[in-house]
Amino acid sequence: MPAEKKVIGLIQMSMSADPAANLDKAADRVREAARQGANLICLPELFNAQYFCQREDHDLFELTESIPGPSTERLSAVVREEKIVLVASLFERRAPGLYHNTAAILDHTIGAKDNIAGKYRKMHIPDDPLYYEKFYFTPGDIGFQSLATSQGEVGTLICWDQWYPEGARITALKGAEVLFFPTAIGWHPSEKEEYGAPQYDAWRTMQRAHAIANGVFVGAVNRVGHEQGDVLLADGLHKGPSGAGLEFWGGSFIADPFGRILAEASHTEETILLAEVDPKLSEITRQHWPFLRDRRIDAYGGITSRFLD
Repeated sequence: MPAEKKVIGLIQMSMSADPAANLDKAADRVREAARQGANLICLPELFNAQYFCQREDHDLFELTESIPGPSTERLSAVVREEKIVLVASLFERRAPGLYHNTAAILDHTIGAKDNIAGKYRKMHIPDDPLYYEKFYFTPGDIGFQSLATSQGEVGTLICWDQWYPEGARITALKGAEVLFFPTAIGWHPSEKEEYGAPQYDAWRTMQRAHAIANGVFVGAVNRVGHEQGDVLLADGLHKGPSGAGLEFWGGSFIADPFGRILAEASHTEETILLAEVDPKLSEITRQHWPFLRDRRIDAYGGITSRFLD
């Protein structure tokens, strides 16, 4: 049977150059969201720092940490105190020279260290101007997954994953009732006037489509503010590349299985976004739009090919 109703909380926030300050701010915002009624909360992608992937810099591997580690320890205290489930995207140090962009899912009912119910490692890694993620992150190797939590089945994908229907579909087929997309995406300021509106519309439309095609709730959470990628490390401030930087477009939203927007944030303001979701709506929607029933699983073999000549 579907889980009970819950309140999703998305933490749309800006980041400073100081990782410690960002972690404190994130913990405070999570606590605030919980006290406003949220019991299933998601932070933006790599919330501990300004978006450092705007350049390739070996010094920035100092930002990595183990999972469990310092950030999950700090956040798990809030998770236990407020009795919630939290999705937190971190720069994971798996082994020397092996790093991932990883979402840790923390659940107050889990007895494991730092209340970690599980984790998801970002599968699709971009390499575009000012998004040089292949320099830092190894592609995930634990696959797409749905995790059973005290707030129902939860699936997490991360930023660039959001453009791939295959990831959302597999995660939903594994039982996820809610798909979270922690994100760090923004405009190149020189492109904003010409392309800004359609870029945001494509991002929003793609994730609404995941909700509709799979009959699930979607929570897409982004950061806001202009960033050069400045990062404060132990030896001092490491400045990002000079120039225009990135203007993160915010616009976080929660959509229901019909694709309707339940709550949406602005492009500029830090926001705690809340919406009540009822998993029973997923079943009702799938009954009326039986996309999963009518899938031709016997005819999709070509999907595993790079291209069909």
